[in-house]
Amino acid sequence: MTENPLPHLVPHPVKVTPAQGTHTLAPDTTVQATAAAREPAERLAEVLRRSTRFALPVDDATGRILFTDGAAEEQGTEGYQLDVTPDQITIKANSPAGHFNAVATLRQLFDPEIEARSQRQGPWQIPAVSIRDHPRYHHRGAMLDVARHFFTPAEVKRYIDQIAAYKINYLHLHLTDDQGWRLEIKSWPDLTRTGGSTEVGGRTGDLHYTQAEYEDLVEYAANRGITVIPEIDMPGHTNAAQASYPELNDDDKAKPHYTGTDVGFSSLAIHKDVTYAFVEDVIREVAAMTPGPYLHIGGDEALSTPEEDYATFMTRVLPLVRKYGKTAIGWHEFIKTSDDPATIPQFWATTTTDDNVAAAAQRGHKVLMSPANHVYLDIKYDDTTPLGLTWAGLVDVRDTYDWNPGAHLEGVSEEHVHGIEAPLWTETVTTSADVEHMAFPRLAAAAELAWAPAEVHDWEAFAPRLAAQAERWRVQGVNFHPSPQVPWPDRD
Repeated sequence: MTENPLPHLVPHPVKVTPAQGTHTLAPDTTVQATAAAREPAERLAEVLRRSTRFALPVDDATGRILFTDGAAEEQGTEGYQLDVTPDQITIKANSPAGHFNAVATLRQLFDPEIEARSQRQGPWQIPAVSIRDHPRYHHRGAMLDVARHFFTPAEVKRYIDQIAAYKINYLHLHLTDDQGWRLEIKSWPDLTRTGGSTEVGGRTGDLHYTQAEYEDLVEYAANRGITVIPEIDMPGHTNAAQASYPELNDDDKAKPHYTGTDVGFSSLAIHKDVTYAFVEDVIREVAAMTPGPYLHIGGDEALSTPEEDYATFMTRVLPLVRKYGKTAIGWHEFIKTSDDPATIPQFWATTTTDDNVAAAAQRGHKVLMSPANHVYLDIKYDDTTPLGLTWAGLVDVRDTYDWNPGAHLEGVSEEHVHGIEAPLWTETVTTSADVEHMAFPRLAAAAELAWAPAEVHDWEAFAPRLAAQAERWRVQGVNFHPSPQVPWPDRD
């Protein structure tokens, strides 16, 4: 392990070795890429072209920026080797994921002006360096709630671009809740026709994604190294579905639309066969549109569903997820109903003990860590934050950074942790500017925890590296929160 002599890199790489000289990006620079690295190479060239106006063609011929296969075994499938000399930039990785991660690092070696969407003046120089890097955890996620407030495909794509820059590799979309159903299901069209017409605060309209739009989002994310995880929350958080189809209710009467922010009052009819026909149709269609391995079934805050009914529901639904080729993730409450070690509980509580999650870890389940008092991005930073909630306390940047995922929850050790995910619920969040204000800088802190080696976990060393992101965010137009905990650089 080496200290990072390039103090602006986030997340911290495993090993950084400075070299002599600098590399200058030139108008005649070309990019060479193997077939496996073609998409990451195109993404790098796309970013660099906007500000430099250099052609930067990508092909399989000779290039001064070289993407190639065959990184050392210790880099694994997601790590990379990045070598910058005065003559060439070479990236070696064993998969497209590794190349995407290398691109995220390489972008941070350039002056922040490289991120501009309009032409800027060079010279575009980066220091000669050798970097060897791989992640602490495989799952490095961000969640966006598009159910409480709807976000357009363009707004979701903006967030995808922002999180990709910090080696986030999963985007969890919370697609359904009491306030809205956001994804077209062809076999149940009223889910979006009726259930997708409202949101928190009472705005109405065509507030959903067609299947074509969703598939485009999935492809857009994949082209940036990110896998989409769709969430269909059940058996609670289902008022939008129950407003759309009366038969999903015990009394066969459609529920009224709900545009508030309370939780725990809704439940699908547990003992009706039509409920499971509905659930299977939804899972089948969502799975067919989603090439990633996971489908999130929610399962949280089902306060109006009796324990026995909840177990009945999950016993019938979890096999349907397997039937359509997906691994189930759910909010941690559901794990008490599953002994399949492939299923993944997502821990979101503010406690450091949970007997059901600890027991699941001992049975072989991996745990996705999302403790609300550390990584919920919708919680207020402090008492003056105009957006956000306070039920989990206050969460400033250091709270997001200062915890150890591998020793946070009693009975859940490092080897039990699947990864980290930072959820952003949107009861109070309505625009991309709001998303950015709540996500940044905290998401970068969560990304550091998920990627960087545990040995470098040190707030005093991290804070200046985080501060160095400010100018990059300003160039990109990111509406970040200037937390007083971070030593932001003075602006000229």
